[in-house]
Amino acid sequence: MKQRITLFALLFFAVSVMAQSPELIVYNAKIHTLDNNNTISQAIAVANGKIIKTGNDKQILKLKGKSTTVINAYGKTMVPGLFDSHMHIIRGGRFFNTELRWDGVRSLQTALTMLKEQAQRTPKGQWVRVVGGWNAWQFEERRLPTLQEINEATDDVPTFVLHLYGHAYLNKAGLKALNINPDTPNPSGGLIERDIHGNPTGLLVAEPNAFILYSTLSKLPELTEEEKTNSTKLFMTEMNRLGVTAIMDAGGGFQNYPDDYAITTKLCESNELTIRMPYYLFAQKAGSELSDYTRWISSVEIGQGCDVSDDGVKRFGKMPKMEYHVQGGGENLVMSAGDFENFDKPRPDLNPAMEQQLKAVLSLLIKNRWPFRLHATYNESITRFLNVIEEIDKETPLDGLLWFFDHAETISDENLQRVKALGGGIAIQHRMAYQGENFIKRYGKAAAAKTVPLKKMKDMGIKVGMGTDGTRVASFNPWVGLYWLTTGKTLGGLKYMAEENIQDRTAAIKLFTQGSAALLRLDADRGMLKENYLADFILLSDDYFTVPEDRILNIQSVLTVVNGKVVYGNNEFEQYAPEKLKAIPQWSPVNYYGGYQNQ
Repeated sequence: MKQRITLFALLFFAVSVMAQSPELIVYNAKIHTLDNNNTISQAIAVANGKIIKTGNDKQILKLKGKSTTVINAYGKTMVPGLFDSHMHIIRGGRFFNTELRWDGVRSLQTALTMLKEQAQRTPKGQWVRVVGGWNAWQFEERRLPTLQEINEATDDVPTFVLHLYGHAYLNKAGLKALNINPDTPNPSGGLIERDIHGNPTGLLVAEPNAFILYSTLSKLPELTEEEKTNSTKLFMTEMNRLGVTAIMDAGGGFQNYPDDYAITTKLCESNELTIRMPYYLFAQKAGSELSDYTRWISSVEIGQGCDVSDDGVKRFGKMPKMEYHVQGGGENLVMSAGDFENFDKPRPDLNPAMEQQLKAVLSLLIKNRWPFRLHATYNESITRFLNVIEEIDKETPLDGLLWFFDHAETISDENLQRVKALGGGIAIQHRMAYQGENFIKRYGKAAAAKTVPLKKMKDMGIKVGMGTDGTRVASFNPWVGLYWLTTGKTLGGLKYMAEENIQDRTAAIKLFTQGSAALLRLDADRGMLKENYLADFILLSDDYFTVPEDRILNIQSVLTVVNGKVVYGNNEFEQYAPEKLKAIPQWSPVNYYGGYQNQ
């Protein structure tokens, strides 16, 4: 009997050792763990989607088992994977293969050449489209393209070029394809610019909201289901290339649930997601918001979705989940609360009926304990939103319910105190890197200097997470955000931010890791590289902590690990990664230019 017990004990010990044998070791790295002591290690060991141990090379390499993949980092810097707290990856993924990205292009002439080349390869029935992520100040010419230049570059191929949420250009072929003529009326909240003869010029202006831009985009031809699937995979790869391992999807206009979520749901079910992706449900149609949320609350359970373990089995056992589920409501809860940040134009005055409509939806969400997020650009809007939230809190206490504002560029000290008292957080983005010059023209340098008032947010203990708001306004590239946070500069090189709001590099990257996780109260197991934390990490092309500030813009990941598995590798690390896909259809701009440009 004793012999049997001893044998059992030995077997149990052997199984335990085998269970802890690392599946992956990365060594000879400079690992910024971002723990509370800012510890720097050399090597990391991973098993079952979690970090077993970090330490020096000798300590970690002795853990190696027969099946352990061992990767030499060649001295490169490692940090936790970036967590974008506000992006539109589900919508962006469906359209990525159709889009010519000007993000990162430094010359308008280069951008126009790309436009011309893409027009020549775009087949009949399709469009050339440039959909956000750029501005005039990034170009050495320091100007926007003209409609004449766009028409000359694209000839008879329909073309749509979006500039932020301010305006868009349609070439002559695009006007014809959409049948926009002298008799076409202006949509509500938008302007179709006309010449002195009443003919549309091709300029569409958001006055004051972006509906005219959203709605025009929605009329362009979509890809097939196979092409959308490929497009979504490639967009996830692009985000992995930029070091992103998790994204909170904030919904978006013309992003209908559940139909437009079918591609990412299918990829989750086949265990092909390479990004953690909690998402919010965004109300789409004025007047039906309350009925939509009523229906969703009755049919959707928060936090429960297609969460699969690493081997593809839907279970909640030893493997951490690859999150893909409804996280709450927002960022749009009612259409009347939309205060779009077109800093070229005066601040929009919200509809007088907003409070009543917002209260009805928020009361429903809070009563049913649904987390929520709310698009809130201007302090004047935030004041009115907080009035509603405080009124509901007296009737149905928030009582720790997870909620936060998105954007909050001009929030006042008083309203920050109110957010703190209600237990809210704030998701910020680098939109001022693209619109700082225009903001200063309208509101002045003093107002711009405290946009966003990051120091006061942090001093008050408000949870703050960093994101991009990609893909239609700012670029989806998080390194633009890290450049903005650490320099206080726009993409045009204008330093406008008050010194107190500029972050050191460690504090900045913590906003993009722990900060975003904390918004969802997930920071207990991610955002640091330490034992029992999720194995989401990236090796960087350059040392973010020491490179000259301008080179931050060019950083990317050369090795990205999500849930303990290599999902992206470049150069000497490509051998460890899945095979790279080609974009379909073949004429996709992604096959010729990729995503974010460094040129």
